[in-house]
Amino acid sequence: MKKLIANREIEVNEEGYLTNFSQWDKNIGEELAKEQSIDMTDRHWEAIDFIHEKFKKEEPLSIRGIKKSGVLDIKEFYSLFPGGPLKKATLIAGIPKPKSCI
Repeated sequence: MKKLIANREIEVNEEGYLTNFSQWDKNIGEELAKEQSIDMTDRHWEAIDFIHEKFKKEEPLSIRGIKKSGVLDIKEFYSLFPGGPLKKATLIAGIPKPKSCI
């Protein structure tokens, strides 16, 4: 289905995740973050960049993997993206919901 995000029609699934990563840009991410009541800071974008790197390498994402990465402190990750950090961060990043998320 299509959704108007940042004045563009974007393909999303029933949960609001982008179905075509090539449609993602920072403006889309910013609007998706606003929908999640998150004001993006440089630290948020560092987390999104890390998630994009993992996605492009086709490496699975999980809370455990983020904890082991040394890039993000897990407590900070939870404070940046409260109420389901991996779900919210991947939605904002424009990638599919990880299999590790229910």
